[in-house]
Amino acid sequence: MSVSLASAVDAVVQRASEGSVSGEGRVPGVVAGVTDRNENIYLGASGVRDLGSGAEMTTDTVFNIWSTTKAITGTACLQLVESGELDLHAPAKEYAPAIGELQVIDGFDDAGQPILRAPASDITTHQLLTHTAGFGYDFFNETYNRLAEEHGQPSVATASRAALNTPLLFDPGTKWEYGSNIDWAGQVVEGITGKRLGEVFQERIFTPLGMHDSAFAPSSEMLVRHVRHHERRADGTLTPSDFAAPTTPEVDFGGHGLFSTVPDYLTFIRMWLNEGRSASGEQVLSPASVELGFTNQLPDNLQVTMLPGVIGWLSNDAEFFPGLKKTWSYTFQYTAEPWPTGRPTGAIGWAGLANLFYWIDRENGFGGYWATQILPFADGPSFGGFVEFETAAYNAFVGH
Repeated sequence: MSVSLASAVDAVVQRASEGSVSGEGRVPGVVAGVTDRNENIYLGASGVRDLGSGAEMTTDTVFNIWSTTKAITGTACLQLVESGELDLHAPAKEYAPAIGELQVIDGFDDAGQPILRAPASDITTHQLLTHTAGFGYDFFNETYNRLAEEHGQPSVATASRAALNTPLLFDPGTKWEYGSNIDWAGQVVEGITGKRLGEVFQERIFTPLGMHDSAFAPSSEMLVRHVRHHERRADGTLTPSDFAAPTTPEVDFGGHGLFSTVPDYLTFIRMWLNEGRSASGEQVLSPASVELGFTNQLPDNLQVTMLPGVIGWLSNDAEFFPGLKKTWSYTFQYTAEPWPTGRPTGAIGWAGLANLFYWIDRENGFGGYWATQILPFADGPSFGGFVEFETAAYNAFVGH
């Protein structure tokens, strides 16, 4: 089976970068992998890291993993719940006082100034982890984009302290909106532990799992293997971009700031497939915490919705398989209805801004990660390649 799977998915990976010099309909390069509960059963790469230099894409290439960082922050939060240090339903300001100072924005007055008011209730960490606290992103929300353009609100991509301090778009717990919630969850972790988030990850997640190529501030050796971002033009061609997350961030942003590799992330996926255990048998998460990751945490009146592409060069309109119900767990998108790829109800996964995608399927005992570094998000060739990749993996592994 593993030989068949490797052959099937590698054909997709190699095809994805064909013609990448011209860029039409393809990606410059991709690294992808599939793991079962025991080991990687496929790891491959194709294309180049940089269309400008022609540097070859390799399986140890270092990516900005963007929002696939979120699940690792969620893991750190669940560890603190296990230790009794974090109450998910207590006010988050007990752990991160600055979050208690934020107000709700109810639009703009005639002079273009924000209309602000106190929130109806305190934000909880549960709401942060489920994207129901009230935060958004400027590339998915017109109000935040206006704050950026007219009032100088820094983008979260700057990883600055000022970028955290955005108003809430609605009262906590009343809507679902994807945004900087998990960045604040990272601040909760820092408030409890008294350490930077990267230190917490290193001590409690990366070292036990053997993830040696993951950091908010990558080493010089990691930067040698760093992939360049590329931007898809309107005509379908690709051009190298200087857009990237900072390598020496002011704040460790738990929602998007990590640099990592596909092999490292597959190791993280494998922990979730093994009821929270590392390869050496160390319990990184309890089985009960793992169960929370595979359990919907949204009420019926709050569902995952389409993400509108407000800043066109950063994101297209984005939604996985419109029409299928999707919800949220701690801290993944939860598959509420089966996907055409073969992904069943109960599997989890998510994505990153530069078209990185993954899934974790506990029922069938495998998962995968697809990494490119292309903007805007929801790029057709990138997402289409991932869908082919996941489908090929399910066809070989499960026999769909």
